[in-house]
Amino acid sequence: MTRTGSGKPTYPDHLPRLPELLAPAGSPEALEAALGAGADAVYLGGSAFNARMNAHNFNDGELRDAVSTAHRMGGRIYLTLNTLIWDRELTDAVRAAYAAAVAGVDGLIIADVGAAALIRRALPSLPLHASTQLSGHNAAIGTALRAQGFSRFVIARETRLCDLKAAVRDNPLEVEVFIHGALCVCTSGQCLFSSLVGGRSGNRGECAQPCRLPYAGGADGKRQGRASEKEAYPLSLKDLSLCSHVPALIDAGVSSLKIEGRMKSPGYVAGVTAVWRRLLDERRSAIPDEVERLSALFSRGGFTDGYFTGHIDHAMMGVRSDEDKEKSAGAEKANDRPAGFVPVSLRAEVKAGQPVTVTASAPRFRWENEPDAEELVTVSVSGDVPDTARNPEAALTEASVVERLGKVGGTAYDVSRGGGVAADVESGLLMPASRLNALRREALDALDKARLSGMPDPAAGYDAGAADDAAPMPAGAGESPRLTARFDKPEQITRAAEDCFGLCFLPLERWKKSVSGARRGVVLPGVIFDREAERAAALLADALRDGCGDVMVGNVGHLSLIRRAAEAAGVVMPVLHGDFRLNVTNRASAAAQQRIALSVLGQGYAEVLLSPELTLPRLRDLHRALPGAVRSVTYGRIPLMLLEKCVIRELYPGSADPAKPDGRSGAACAACARGEAVLRDRKGVAFPVLRTFDHRNVIYNSLPLSMTDRADELLRAGIDRQHFIFSVESPAAVDAVIRAAQEGTPVGGEVRRIK
Repeated sequence: MTRTGSGKPTYPDHLPRLPELLAPAGSPEALEAALGAGADAVYLGGSAFNARMNAHNFNDGELRDAVSTAHRMGGRIYLTLNTLIWDRELTDAVRAAYAAAVAGVDGLIIADVGAAALIRRALPSLPLHASTQLSGHNAAIGTALRAQGFSRFVIARETRLCDLKAAVRDNPLEVEVFIHGALCVCTSGQCLFSSLVGGRSGNRGECAQPCRLPYAGGADGKRQGRASEKEAYPLSLKDLSLCSHVPALIDAGVSSLKIEGRMKSPGYVAGVTAVWRRLLDERRSAIPDEVERLSALFSRGGFTDGYFTGHIDHAMMGVRSDEDKEKSAGAEKANDRPAGFVPVSLRAEVKAGQPVTVTASAPRFRWENEPDAEELVTVSVSGDVPDTARNPEAALTEASVVERLGKVGGTAYDVSRGGGVAADVESGLLMPASRLNALRREALDALDKARLSGMPDPAAGYDAGAADDAAPMPAGAGESPRLTARFDKPEQITRAAEDCFGLCFLPLERWKKSVSGARRGVVLPGVIFDREAERAAALLADALRDGCGDVMVGNVGHLSLIRRAAEAAGVVMPVLHGDFRLNVTNRASAAAQQRIALSVLGQGYAEVLLSPELTLPRLRDLHRALPGAVRSVTYGRIPLMLLEKCVIRELYPGSADPAKPDGRSGAACAACARGEAVLRDRKGVAFPVLRTFDHRNVIYNSLPLSMTDRADELLRAGIDRQHFIFSVESPAAVDAVIRAAQEGTPVGGEVRRIK
């Protein structure tokens, strides 16, 4: 990096433009801290529908003030509307979006594709960003979401650098990536632990953080080889920090770098943002002192970059110690902030017999690279005609005028980051310093107004009628029986199961054709990164050649993979089924998922499995509104977490079998292969843990959901299409559940109910 005579940083033409630095704000004070520390944009929550409902958040008046402040300082504001939305809340969600648009926000971060569809129709000018809660982890999701009106997606925190590069290169949307802050151990948008066990939905912004609690493994609840207090927290990850990978992030071409922390203090926000601002401006990774500074602000025994680098191991685990807390208390008090925010250039013309003119130019928003001419906002103001100086030594000079114009302290502007200050001054002229100062202030005030008046209007084209949530439901494709079920292993599919269920699903990696010819399908993995797509497509093509005619899809980024597999297998498109991982909780979302499938494959779903978070009345409303188009889970242990990191290795560190290399770590977990792993909480409650695609883990609920003895109640609610989940059940247990369902009796033991 070099600097011109004006002090403006410039870079060689071959260097990529810097990504946006996006900081969190859980309160007005944190907003000021973020902008003051150099954030290009700030994301915050309103009073409803945001994933951090316990933060202070912003009411309508505070939101308007926040937007005004941010725009004046050259920053953008993104409002989070990133929760799942119940059917009867859709109208309120659109109203919240309209209020945000009127306030002037620069975009919405949204998790519900149904609400997004309604908002897009009602507010066509309001940019939409797909939240990380949509589980976007590959390039194909960008293509799938573009037709739905999204302009950006927030990629999963579990993404490696190689997959991040592929996502940026091969999708049409901007990519936003988390670079610092807390990590959820579960894939974003796929955690039901807090909701189904604790009654507080993480997908609704009320997470109770069960991943930060202690757990043990083993039949007796004792640790299996590790005994330290820190190692008793097998789900608690260190905070993420990619401060050692700044050049790689810039070179990858991501559009936005996101700091986590809407629940954090203004001191934390200011400190972390200031360090990252410096690293970006200087295009370098952090030095040890800066890493220590970030760690002192907040950490759980240090940081991890394990997902980003692919080093997914025990070193990722961490808890917040008393020492960590003591460091943070002092670190938050010392925050270094840049002096200015918006790069500005000022020029004065002082001519005899003419009013003194000051011209000011600045972009609407902050940036670092050379702007295009049309991006600049330019204003000119005129003052008094200068006098003739009687004393030549008192006459104005270019240096004295430049000095006066350059005093922009206390404003949103920074001449060192802009085009500098210049003056064209005829000799022998005089003007009081107070008048030059007044002209400078007048020019900057005019520049403020011009920049703000030229902002896009996100509420432009608003159509209240378009927000009607009774949008037509596209027709699905293919037939689906009344009862379906999924199994973890082929041996669980007994003869009774084939007779009872019109369609039996198996995980993609465990596909096995039925000897009897009964209808079988595959469930695609919940996560398929770009590096895994070829393998997954090959497995699916093999299954399709082998007679598989049904595919269950849990991520819109996996739809194009089905086309690729069908073409490779030389077969017609299989029947599509939407998995509960699509998080369908309202009619608009069900319709939007159908439209996405139609846009990608030209074929919709036979039906969509509704979210397990829905209560019986909400399920009733959706089944009655969308007869034949939706299905509900009525038996089985619900998957609570989908883990990229193998928790079984934390619970059973002595179970590795070195004779079975798995390609990721050089050893396979014997407990994974046997399906014997459990996660035990402080009360001794056991949650089964099973291995899934590419050595990921699924944590299942301790209790099965069961409505086998409530058939009349389900039918009264219109729930005639039912789905069963078999995870750890033996073949005999599978048959027992089927008998209970056929006879209308309880399965025995403690169970969960749909209420």
